[in-house]
Amino acid sequence: MAPLPDGFSYAEWNATYNGLSFGIAAMGSATIFFWLQLPNVTKSYRTALTITGIVTLIATYHYIRIFNSWSEAFTVASKDGGDYTVQLTGAPFNDGYRYVDWLLTVPLLLIELILVMKLPQAETVSLSWKLGLASALMVALGYPGEIQEDLSVRWFWWCLSMIPFCYVVFTLAVGLAEATSKQPSPAAASLASAARYLTVFSWLTYPFVYMVKSVGLAGPAATMYEQVGYSIADVMAKAVFGVLIWALAAEKSAVEESGKLLPN
Repeated sequence: MAPLPDGFSYAEWNATYNGLSFGIAAMGSATIFFWLQLPNVTKSYRTALTITGIVTLIATYHYIRIFNSWSEAFTVASKDGGDYTVQLTGAPFNDGYRYVDWLLTVPLLLIELILVMKLPQAETVSLSWKLGLASALMVALGYPGEIQEDLSVRWFWWCLSMIPFCYVVFTLAVGLAEATSKQPSPAAASLASAARYLTVFSWLTYPFVYMVKSVGLAGPAATMYEQVGYSIADVMAKAVFGVLIWALAAEKSAVEESGKLLPN
């Protein structure tokens, strides 16, 4: 929890406010959608889809907490119909909710992908543990740098967190390529590939947003870019990724059901 800089313009405050509102709406809507779709996939994929909904539910809760914390940190007023002015209230803005969220949801994101790909049980268990622990370590190593103003300390923790980050990204991009090619239909293989690469793409935005305060940007503008950037990345990595997980589960369910209906 770092103190907020003074001097926010209404545009900077409002962009962050809308970014957090977007996160709440997207995550909440996605949660409802995923759980409503549970009866439409076969039993084999319901665990993955349930986890997908849990991920977005956790994210919805934390976005509400971040949004409330942001709103309580400012007073926004317009005197005599003039321009809005933004003042700090002195209440702290707790951005640590993001890291609590990531610590819970990032491992689950990877596990839901592994489950929906329906790998052999031993490989599923092994990959779930390896990727889950690596992703949790990545988040844990990133937090000490996030709350530091000293740029050298921020870069130190950024470099450390990039070690497990690179392992996870490599596994998604290369290690799961063979399993993707063995999906039961071309559409399923395409969706599995899209889910893997969306995860890689969305994850690559986080290190760059993390570096916003390390490349010369400071003050309200840096805070705005950081909050909006993380919100967009989260929606891509959780809600949009979840839609691909649902589509993959639905496609594989259809393939398996059609196979059962074929005459012997």
